[in-house]
Formats: sequence, structure tokens, C-alpha cells
Amino acid sequence: MSLITKIITALRGGAREVGEAIVDQNSVRIFEQEIKDAETALEKAKRDLTEVMAKEMQAGRKVEELKVNVTKHEGYATEALEKDNEELALEVAQKIAEFQDEMAIQQKAQESFSAHVERLKGIIKQTSKSLADYQRQLTMVKTTDSVQKATKTITSNYATGTSKLLTAKESLDRIKQKQQDFDDRMAAGEVLEDEFDGGNLEEKLKEAGIVQDDNKAKDILAKLKEKKD
Repeated sequence: MSLITKIITALRGGAREVGEAIVDQNSVRIFEQEIKDAETALEKAKRDLTEVMAKEMQAGRKVEELKVNVTKHEGYATEALEKDNEELALEVAQKIAEFQDEMAIQQKAQESFSAHVERLKGIIKQTSKSLADYQRQLTMVKTTDSVQKATKTITSNYATGTSKLLTAKESLDRIKQKQQDFDDRMAAGEVLEDEFDGGNLEEKLKEAGIVQDDNKAKDILAKLKEKKD
């Protein structure tokens, strides 16, 4: 039984770790959604506030109407007494009492609505302030998250790119060496061709002064012409 309990505990711990990993991976998204949910709740609170304020105004109007009725019926009762109609005056007085009872109820409701309005206003004001701060924090968090992801990508790409650059350099060196080998073979071929055609021998004879080049022959011919003249 103890072993089974430990296995269950281990599984629960693993599930918790997986859950925490999921939360960590989506923390920015969760924070943003929580802000949106709070904004939705705030909008509903504002609508509720307008309804409570409307009821407060309705209760206030009712109180004022009742005050007018009380004043008016007090005048009726006074007139009835002046005409010695006490029975009618009593009936009017009973109506005045009903107005006063209803007015007390409406005044109490108005005070309750008023207190509720002030409380809701305070909550909405504080919530709006907190949400504005959270919005700023969200912007900074998202920016930081983007920068960190970009940095991670750049670092990864840099390592891969460095390896690719080294490979590219090796390829470039091989190409240059191949081209140099080709140029060397071409130059060697030209040297051999000159030697096979006797060109190299002629150059050696010219250097030894045994064979004169075309320019020297022309110089000699020019000198001979001068002697003739």
C-alpha cells in the first residue's frame, strides 16, 4: 500500500511539473488573456454601475414626488380642518402617512443605491488603473519575450552559420586551387610548345648575340645605306 501511494504521489508530481511547464511556455499568452478577461469584467461592471445609478435617480425622483404629495395633502387636511370636516382631514392625514412611509422606503433605497454607486466607482477606478499598468507591463513582457526568442534564434543560426561558413571557405579554397592548377598547366604547356617549335633555342641564340633580331637587322641596313650615300 505504501508503494502504491508513492507511485500515485510520483505521478501527481509529474503531472504538476508538466502543468507548470505548459503554463511557463504559455505564460505571456495566459497573462494577455487574463487582462482581456479583466477588461470584459470591467465593461460589465460599468454597465452595472449605470443601471444602479439609473435606479438611484429613479428613487430620488420618487422621493421628490412623494414630498410634493405630502405638502399638497397637508394643505388639503388644513383646509378640511378649517371647514370643521375632521373626518375628511383624518382621511387625508392617513394618505399623508402612506406617502411618508413610501417616501421613507424610497429614501432608504436611494441611500443604498448611492452607497453602492460610490463603492462601484471606487472599484472601477482602481481596476482601470491596474489594467492600464498591466497593459504597459504586457507590452514590455511581449517585447522582452520577442527579443529573447530572436536572440535564441540568432545564436542558434550563428552556430549553424559558422559551420556553413567554414564549409564554404573550404569549397572556395578548393575552387581557387583548381583554377590555379589549370593556369599552371596552361603556362607549362606554352613553355613546352615554345621549346618544341624551336622558339626557346632562338631566344637563347639572340641572347648570345649569335642571331640578331629584326630590329638589329634594320639598324645594320640603315648604316649600310648611309655608307653608300
